[in-house]
Amino acid sequence: MTQFRYFEDFHPGDEIPLGTKTVVRDEVIAFASEFDPQPFHLDEEAGRASLLGGLAASGWHTASMVMRLLCDQLLLRSSCKGSPGVDEVRWMRPVLVGDRISVRAEILTVRPLRSRPALGLVEMMLTVTNQDGAPVMIQRSPVLFERREATA
Repeated sequence: MTQFRYFEDFHPGDEIPLGTKTVVRDEVIAFASEFDPQPFHLDEEAGRASLLGGLAASGWHTASMVMRLLCDQLLLRSSCKGSPGVDEVRWMRPVLVGDRISVRAEILTVRPLRSRPALGLVEMMLTVTNQDGAPVMIQRSPVLFERREATA
């Protein structure tokens, strides 16, 4: 198991592997049925006929799968106190049924908060690639972490 992380454990340039997830047909359709019911997310034939080239996960579904990996591999094993938002999300290519996505976090900046000395802000870039190593999504986000001294 990975060590429990506090703000002080993050440094610019650190890279943290967050694991992999295989994209499953039934999950793609279930997510799309409820949240993004565009035909190319619901029907294989419509997906093949679209610019996406096959039954594709919604970008929001991809972001949700990424969030699950981020939680399981980092946030739930840390002093994370949430995030003030997402600065950037880009979907570069379709995520198709059967794809295996891998996620990596790169720490961009770290800074203690003057307004809340018990917290620090860690800016990270999440890079999502498919089984061929091609980038499919990036997400840049600031995340709040409790400082180790604050818990002592």
